[in-house]
Amino acid sequence: MDPYQDASEIYRLMAAYEFPWDFTRSLELALYRTYAVPSIGRLLAETAELTDRTQKRYDDTSLLLDAVVEHGFGSEESRTAIRRINQMHRSYDITNDDMRYVLCTFVVMPRRWIDTYAWRRLSRHEIVASVVHYRTLGRHMGITDLPGSYEEFEDCLDAYEQAHFGWDEGARRVSDATLDLMASWYPRPLAPLLRTATLALLDEPLLRAFRYPAPGAATRGLVRGAVRLRGRAVRLLPPRSAPHFARQNWEIKGYPDGYRLADLGTRPVPGVRGCPVRHRDGSAVE
Repeated sequence: MDPYQDASEIYRLMAAYEFPWDFTRSLELALYRTYAVPSIGRLLAETAELTDRTQKRYDDTSLLLDAVVEHGFGSEESRTAIRRINQMHRSYDITNDDMRYVLCTFVVMPRRWIDTYAWRRLSRHEIVASVVHYRTLGRHMGITDLPGSYEEFEDCLDAYEQAHFGWDEGARRVSDATLDLMASWYPRPLAPLLRTATLALLDEPLLRAFRYPAPGAATRGLVRGAVRLRGRAVRLLPPRSAPHFARQNWEIKGYPDGYRLADLGTRPVPGVRGCPVRHRDGSAVE
């Protein structure tokens, strides 16, 4: 398969057959780290979507993004999902730089996670396909000045975080709500342990931005070693014979009776909690 012509099919094979658990975890952490950019974290706090309706926001984001992976850019499902994503984003004053940074996390963080923790590293073929897939998604979302290679995506991410990571009270609330959500998926007595384990997987710049105390070296070593051990165990399993998509994840809790892609996501009301009133040309009213 050609990593340019067949990029989305290669990406689908990675996400649904080769590394479904790893892609889920790495994309969770990819979105999570964007909260440390105050302009992003503050907006999410103002909308209250990730503090008051955390599970729904998690579900809707996962399902909309994965519809593109499962069905491909040419499908009606993909067009519906991207339309909803664009409708939500265009309701707010989000800069192109912030949008591009979020896209960078989708490219870079899965590669870093998989190369560190999964049962094998990504091939160059797969890395290129991932870049092409997300460049295509970025164009559909109207993001400009997209990086052209994985190395450029990585440089863009690292430079943006170095320049913009910082403390914001609203972003910390969003972070706390997300950590609480992740802990809620397991028995309540495990919540403190799970929170500590999650913090042990975060890097120092991210911990500093949210002002979390860094777990001790022994805790970090134990948690990260356990995740690496899981990857080694997966290496011994037979190849997956059926795909596993995000809609099959047990962490998706909000739609036991099914859902319509067109109904997912938020529908912001102009002038309410971070949604600007707009002129007819789409510009925000000052």
